[in-house]
Amino acid sequence: MADPMETQSKAAAIAEAQTGKHVLDIVEAQLRKLGATHILVTGLPMPNRPIDGLVHRFRWADERAGGIERSDLDTEDGALMLGLMRNRAFLWDVTVGDMEHSELFASLGGETRVVVVPVTETHPFQAVVMGGGAHLEAGSVELSNLELICNTAFRRLIDLGVLSTQRPGDLSARERRVLELTALGKTASDIAGLLDISQRTVHAHLQNASAKLNASNKTHTVVEALRYGQIRL
Repeated sequence: MADPMETQSKAAAIAEAQTGKHVLDIVEAQLRKLGATHILVTGLPMPNRPIDGLVHRFRWADERAGGIERSDLDTEDGALMLGLMRNRAFLWDVTVGDMEHSELFASLGGETRVVVVPVTETHPFQAVVMGGGAHLEAGSVELSNLELICNTAFRRLIDLGVLSTQRPGDLSARERRVLELTALGKTASDIAGLLDISQRTVHAHLQNASAKLNASNKTHTVVEALRYGQIRL
């Protein structure tokens, strides 16, 4: 059973850490305590944007290559999408099918397990902490404690100036507002009146948001904006 006092102590240590490395070392140590042998701490990119500059710790040996550490992380790797699936930490049993869509999972070298921690307290910035290992184990209490540590860590990284909450491809404040109102069922005419802009401008904001989110229509744009943390209802 996890010790809540120990978790609070680690969270306090993160809050007092003076370097990003110290913060990440605490997160990594917590993951390894649960049995993780592979570590990833990264921001999640917007659609069609690179992940360069968002990765903060990547210690992911490729077991197919004798344990050589990977140096590349594909923006489109299927494993990253797990960070957008839920808003709570969870365990994922990696299958052969998963490995076909993810080099990260394939690098684990066999059916194994990963712990996935979506970072949810840095809106609209999104991040995920992931640990993989054949003997990884975590119950509900351990997962809850890990969430606390990871969210505290990212808040501290922001405070230290190690990362910015702005991501390439983020929607503008006005694009977000137009999409929020659209999600609430407002028409272009309604939105124009509420924001004191023309309907043409409303449509322009919707088109720009759609392009940034790689969406095919208005409904898809709203769905993707929710998925990528750009709007909240």
